[in-house]
Amino acid sequence: MGKSLVDGLTIKLWKGNIAETESDYPYYWQILDQTEQQHANDFKNEQLRRRYVEIHARLRILLGNAVNAAPKQLRIHKAEYGKPYLADYPELAFNLSHTANTMLLAIAHNCELGVDIEQCKPRTNLAALVDKCFAEEEKSYWQQLPKSQQTLAFYQFWTRKEAFVKATGRGIALGLKQCVINPKKLKELLRIPGGYGQTSEWLIKDIDLGESFCGALVARNKDIKHIVKMDYVIHSL
Repeated sequence: MGKSLVDGLTIKLWKGNIAETESDYPYYWQILDQTEQQHANDFKNEQLRRRYVEIHARLRILLGNAVNAAPKQLRIHKAEYGKPYLADYPELAFNLSHTANTMLLAIAHNCELGVDIEQCKPRTNLAALVDKCFAEEEKSYWQQLPKSQQTLAFYQFWTRKEAFVKATGRGIALGLKQCVINPKKLKELLRIPGGYGQTSEWLIKDIDLGESFCGALVARNKDIKHIVKMDYVIHSL
């Protein structure tokens, strides 16, 4: 096994555009393992299939760089609730999120890690989603905001909560309403389900992705010292 290029106190972030470039597609395809190729073939929509292939090939390329291994040789397995991990490098934590034509990958060592990005677009059902997915403290805070601030605030809360449930490995099934962001200290958790330690063990960071996107990173490791944004040109191999 090669030496990992990610140190124990740093989270590295890669952001890229999903290009869906015709010429790159055969290369992406041959990187995937048999299970990924079978899953790709299940897509009836051609665009969704191509996006899946590119995103998961890019994931393999970046993970391969992180552990100094060939992307195709990586054994990506899934934990009990479906969160992927590297079978030969279980100490390496990683998490992927994508929306519209943007993808984000976070990699670190020895922590529980989750990221989420969302395109901040107006929705007519925000109030219903808040009622369904926000705890009373979060809901009260959101309802008292001026209408002009509610869309952005919704996505900020949503990405932090989603990144947390992804970090735990349970995903939305854990219950977004049970994972509560502190309205008085928006970078801290107020309450989380039992079995996931103390709220003080968790690190929350918003990720600046530009005006039309919201992003958040959550990690269970207070020893993390640095979060580094890496340059990543999606078009060139």
